[in-house]
Order: sequence, then structure tokens, then C-alpha cells
Amino acid sequence: MTSLETRAIVTGRPPRSRRRPRPYTPQRRRSWLLTVVLWACVAYFLLPLWWLTVASTKDTSALFSSFGLWFAPEFSFFDNLADLFTTRGGLFSRWMLNTVFYAGVSAIGATLLAAMAGYAFAKYRFPGSSALFSITLGAIMIPLTALALPTYLLFSRAGLTDTPWSIIIPSLVSPFGVYLMRVYAADAIPDSLIEAARMDGAGEFRIFWQVGLRLMGPGLVTVFLFSLVGTWNNYFLPLIMLNSSDLYPITVGLAQLQAAASAGGGSQAVFSTVITGSFVSILPLVIAFLFLQRYWQSGLGTGGVKG
Repeated sequence: MTSLETRAIVTGRPPRSRRRPRPYTPQRRRSWLLTVVLWACVAYFLLPLWWLTVASTKDTSALFSSFGLWFAPEFSFFDNLADLFTTRGGLFSRWMLNTVFYAGVSAIGATLLAAMAGYAFAKYRFPGSSALFSITLGAIMIPLTALALPTYLLFSRAGLTDTPWSIIIPSLVSPFGVYLMRVYAADAIPDSLIEAARMDGAGEFRIFWQVGLRLMGPGLVTVFLFSLVGTWNNYFLPLIMLNSSDLYPITVGLAQLQAAASAGGGSQAVFSTVITGSFVSILPLVIAFLFLQRYWQSGLGTGGVKG
């Protein structure tokens, strides 16, 4: 009698067979290959961010004399930060506030308009709805650079160039956001719930505000972040619309700062300042994503429970 059989008699449990090693299968090879590819993608996206973080801690001389992916012996981040906020009379703070204003107002407005349009396309049937939605899908394929000149001419005729409205109004239009909210609203808002609200005497606008928006929460966060990042990183539109440096966002402001220094022969003097400004400019986006990702997680969890 073996030890396994003796243990089974004492404990009253059947003997457990020894675990055999799993044979090699093509599925295991594919899983390892997929893991390697995913890690390569992670490195591809995080490597520039790591370089920017490291470079923001170096002075101008260390940028060219030290290894680019590791810190220099001298930590100059706070000195670069002080130079950034004192250059040209602290104009970077003005650019930062402009960017927050442009991106915040545009993202909120674009999210609200996309939610209203997507809800209407998903829950109402009216003449021309299919044609309008097809036009919206077609607008996604049009590059923004092709619309830059017509947009500038329209705003120039209206006298809105070199004003904040020339940045905010074009950013309110989000065809992809409309498409995304239409798809999300079609599944997230049951028709029976809308009918029940109508039977209780609620109007269509009240149903949208008190029922539709609450159920479209994760979709709203997605559209908001897309619009926020798109407006925050927009460079070409502010470049052609704005002439006053006091109205510049961060993207145009840092580019103009670097260009002005290069034209004067002192480009190396502001390398560390521009890099530090680029690092500071991405921090609000990272904070916004970390703060809003919980709404994605709650939406996915709710969807899993309902499923």
C-alpha cells in the first residue's frame, strides 16, 4: 500500500494523482507571443513619456552630454520650472489658463451636443434621420486640415478671428462623438424605460436629462476625454486663428517661444525650458484620465451585472 492510499484511508478522501506537466501546445506559444507584443506596445507608448520626464530634470548642457533615458547627476527640474514661469514675464501661466479654458469649455460643449445628437439618432425616428447620420459618418473621414481654410474664412467674415470663440466653436463639433453616443445610447437606454417615463408624464427633454444622461455616463466620459485631449493638443487651428500671444494655448506658445529663440541664435538657451513646459502641459491630462477612469470601471461593472 502506497503512502497516498494510506493517507486516503486515514482522511477519508480519494488519493490525488500527481500533477503532470502540461504538454506544449501552439496556444501556449501564441499566448507568449501576444504577451511580448503587448509589452512592446507598452514600451512604445511609455518610452517618450519617460524620456520627457527625465529630460525635464536636466539643464541645457546635460541634455546633450548625458544619456537621454536616465537622470543626470544634477537635478535641475525646479530651476527649469522657475525659468518656465518667469520667461517673457510669466507668459506660460497665461498660456496654461488659455488651454484649460479652451479645452474645458470645448470638451463640455462637444460632449453635451454629441450626447443630444446621439440620443436623438438612437431613440427617435424622423424623416431624414438615416441620411443625416450617414452625413455624420462621412464627416469623420474628412481631415481637419482640409477644413482649416474654409473655417478661417468664415470666422474672418464674422469678425471672430483672434478671439477665444475661434477655438471653441469649431471644437464643439465632434462627428465621432455623435457616432459613439448613438451606438452607446442604443444599448444603454432601454425603450421600455423611456415608455415608462412617458406614461408617468415626463416630457422628452426631462427624460433625456434625468434618464438618458445618467445611463450614458461611461460614454459621456469617453467623449469628454477625446474632446479634451483633441482640443488640448490642437496646434494648427490656434496657429491660423490667433495673432495675439496672450491668447495662445500651450502648443502654439511653446512652439513660438522655441522659434523666437532659434531666430535670435539662442535656441539652446530655451531647450530645457521648452521641454519642461511640455512636461507640465501633459500633467492635467494625466490627472483628468486618472480621475475619470473610475467612471469607466463602474460603467463596465454595471454592464457586466446587467448582462
